[in-house]
Amino acid sequence: MNGGHLFQDSIFALSSGSLPSGVAVVRLSGPQVRATVEAVAGKLPPARRAVLTDLRDGDGELIDRGLALFFPSPASFSGEDCAEFHVHGGKAVVAALLRRLGQLPGLRQAEAGEFTRRAFLNGKIDLTGAEGLADLIAAETEAQRRLALDSAQGGQRELYAAWRGRLLHARAMIEAELDFADEADVPGSVSHLVLADLRRLERDIEAHVAGYRAAEIVRDGFRVVLVGAPNAGKSSLINALARREVAIVTEIAGTTRDLIEAGLDIEGMKVVVTDTAGIRETEDRIERIGVARARDAASRADLILELVDATQSTSSVPISPGEQQAPLLRVATKIDLGQPRSGRFDHFISVLTGEGIADLIAAIAEKARQATALGGRIAPTRLRQIELMRRAQAEIGIGLDLAELELQAEHLRLASDALGRITGAIDVEEVLGVIFSEFCIGK
Repeated sequence: MNGGHLFQDSIFALSSGSLPSGVAVVRLSGPQVRATVEAVAGKLPPARRAVLTDLRDGDGELIDRGLALFFPSPASFSGEDCAEFHVHGGKAVVAALLRRLGQLPGLRQAEAGEFTRRAFLNGKIDLTGAEGLADLIAAETEAQRRLALDSAQGGQRELYAAWRGRLLHARAMIEAELDFADEADVPGSVSHLVLADLRRLERDIEAHVAGYRAAEIVRDGFRVVLVGAPNAGKSSLINALARREVAIVTEIAGTTRDLIEAGLDIEGMKVVVTDTAGIRETEDRIERIGVARARDAASRADLILELVDATQSTSSVPISPGEQQAPLLRVATKIDLGQPRSGRFDHFISVLTGEGIADLIAAIAEKARQATALGGRIAPTRLRQIELMRRAQAEIGIGLDLAELELQAEHLRLASDALGRITGAIDVEEVLGVIFSEFCIGK
């Protein structure tokens, strides 16, 4: 999968986002790129050098004066000949340039993700790199950026390739003992030498899979759910945290009937705060649905904030043990009204004066850091990856429990195939290369 000659057609697309903008970048890839650049810019610029030039339509009329860049195959993002036109980001300018490109033979508008797909098919990146690029583009916080960058730069690929190399080595030892035991270069009973490493590999995969939950929270957000009785101050708190009016606040109990969410960036981490209906017994059918949704949201939270009106003598309706899967912080609200502060609460806040809000945000940030702590380790970022790693782990375990070398080798083959599918690289001939390189068979 390399060489940059898998496709007969060339593609183009606006790659710089919505218009209007200061500058717009139009990207091209494919075998017709050289001829296209010459037709639009007059001549092909030197490789990887930006050249200021006139860009013209089919009648020779000036479209814009901008930059042209050329990246010859295979030293390009897609592995094919690539080019970029940098023009002023007006809608009419870009439309004229795209119209000109669409009139040239062998060119068409790119489909979603097609540049990255060509990069994968041409061997420039693997599947985890492509997934990392998608996450990098979608990253909203610093933590998401760092996680995505690990994948985009090949961190996952290197780890899974190393694991697969260990499996290939184990298979080589076992198959060498099976097929070449009469060769002088092959020591007897070499397969037992790899069993300890396979046990370690099982544990390595298990520890890696355990990091998925932290990576998932980084990608999707640390979920904080506000619960409490009606008028406990949940809607006021979500508005204060979001610094905008997310929820309607009135003195009427039961104003919030459905879940209301606000995505926040707290110390570089994505935090999703959910306002819920006040939990109480009610005959109102719609409000009962809201209460049920509040309890369900609490059961799926990463952190629960149970808000209690400090001016009320009674506490909020408690969350049952079955609903409280996550850590819970009890927060007294409306402390500006001068009520005595009891030690029953973790935090005391006033949305009106802002007292205690900073400390509460710091506590949320600390809980989010604990939930997303990876300690610099590479982590899986997709369920697809988890399923394939668990399949590989299961095949290793089955193989280790068998006495027959032939069956051991087969299950190790299935395990290495599962790991290969994570990155999109599977070569059944790889194991033979390992055997011959290590044992000089048939010299």
